[in-house]
Amino acid sequence: MFYGLHDASVIRLVQIALHEDIGDGDITSESIFHEDSLACATVLAKQSGIICGLRIAELVFQDLSSDVNWFATVEEGAEVEAGTIIARVDGSSRALLSGERTALNFLQRMSGVATNARRFVKAVEGTGATILDTRKTIPGWRILDKYAAKTGGAENHRIGLFDMVMIKDNHIAAAGGIRAAIKKCREEINTDRIRIEVETQTFQDVWEAVECGGIHRIMFDNFTPDRMKKAVEFVANRYETEASGGITLDNVRQYAETGVDYISIGAITHSSTALDISMDIVVTKPMTWESSVKS
Repeated sequence: MFYGLHDASVIRLVQIALHEDIGDGDITSESIFHEDSLACATVLAKQSGIICGLRIAELVFQDLSSDVNWFATVEEGAEVEAGTIIARVDGSSRALLSGERTALNFLQRMSGVATNARRFVKAVEGTGATILDTRKTIPGWRILDKYAAKTGGAENHRIGLFDMVMIKDNHIAAAGGIRAAIKKCREEINTDRIRIEVETQTFQDVWEAVECGGIHRIMFDNFTPDRMKKAVEFVANRYETEASGGITLDNVRQYAETGVDYISIGAITHSSTALDISMDIVVTKPMTWESSVKS
C-alpha cells in the first residue's frame, strides 16, 4: 500500500514547514523587495545522486505565490552528475527567497534517501533479492521517506501498523511465545486481506514459525550470512524470507547471496545524508525557460 504525494498530509507538511520557517513574515525579503518584484533562479545539484522531491519543492513555492513558475529540467528519479541544473523557477522575489530553504530541505532530504536506496539496490543486482525500506522514518515524513526510497529503487515495506501484521520480539514475549502470537493473529485477522510476518532470532524460532504455519513471511533478525543461508534452506520456499539487522552496504550482497527474498534496510531512511543542492538567483525579471521538462 502506498499513498504517494497527493495525500492531504503532504500538503499539511509543506504548510507546517513553511510556517515554522517564515512565521509572521520573512522580514529580510520583505524589507528588501517590493511585493511586485520579480526574479528567476536555478536549482543546482552540487553532488551526483538521484533527484527526488521536485513536485514537493514546486508545492512550496506555489503555496507562497500562485504566480510562481516551476520548470523541472530533469525527471523525478533521474540520476545526475554534480553541477546539473535540476530546475528553474521564476516569479515573486519574496516567494522565491522565502521558500528557498524549505524547498531545498525537502529536495535535499528526499534526494539523499533516494540516492542511498539506489546504492543498496545496485549492490544486490543479479541476486534476486529485493531491498525494502522500514518504518524508521522522520516523524511526520513517513509518506515522503517511503516515496523517496521507492524512487531510488527500493520497495516499500508496510506503511504503518495498520496494513500488515508484523509479530516482533516484544509481541512474542508478551504473548508467551511465537505459537501463541501467531495463533491469536490468525484468529483475529482476515489473512486473505492482511499478510502476516513473524520475526525470528534463533533457529528454534524459525522452526516454530514454520511448524505453526498460517503466515506469509519469516524475518531473520540479526542472523549472520552463514546462519541465514541455513535458515533459508530450512524454510525451503514454504514462506517468503526476509533479512534484517546489522546489514550495511559492505555486507548486503553477502546476505542477498544466501537466497533470501527480501532485505530490509533501516539505514535507507534513518541514516541517509542529504544531497547537496542549492538555489541561485540568476536574473531579476521573469523569463521563459527553454528545453525544460515540467514536473
